[in-house]
Amino acid sequence: MKHKPYGFYEKFIKRPQDFLCALAAIIVLSPILIATAILVRIKLGSPVLFTQDRPGKDEKIFKLYKFRTMLPPKDGMIDPSQDAARLTPFGRKLRSTSLDELPELFNMLKGDMSVVGPRPLLVQYLDRYNAHQARRHEVRPGFTGLAQVHGRNAISWEEKFDWDVKYVDRITFSGDWKIIFDTVRTVLKREGISAAGEATMGEFMGSKE
Repeated sequence: MKHKPYGFYEKFIKRPQDFLCALAAIIVLSPILIATAILVRIKLGSPVLFTQDRPGKDEKIFKLYKFRTMLPPKDGMIDPSQDAARLTPFGRKLRSTSLDELPELFNMLKGDMSVVGPRPLLVQYLDRYNAHQARRHEVRPGFTGLAQVHGRNAISWEEKFDWDVKYVDRITFSGDWKIIFDTVRTVLKREGISAAGEATMGEFMGSKE
């Protein structure tokens, strides 16, 4: 995968900044992390954490951590069309407040993820991206990104990927912090939580060329 040249911020500042931000957030938010884990255990049972393989930088696979928001699938078979039925009111609240994503802070500590970058999506999507969309994997995936502050799940997949590639081409210190502050506003206003008629976002099946 061909990369654009790294700037000073990307090469020397972004990764240490991610580590320090994640560490500080874990310390400050530890009471919320513990309380959320206890509530998930009480309301949804175990396991408390949902883990799934996701592609990261250069399409390297890593384990993503989240708090579980859904009931177990029937017969152990995951069917995306049943996601809405499996998503409990409690799980919906976790998603609307983004509390389900707090365990990703540990992914940031490990270096799997960045604070800001394209969201890590499903492994099966890798073969469905066109060359333009695949460029989202030139950088570490993020807890939040341009797509999350420009519609989140209320915009099309193609629009999301266009925002992701725009981010890849324009990574700056000031840009990252603007996205972080915009994310706080988006979460507080609970904007773009789900696509119309979906629990979150429908499956990406590829784009028409």
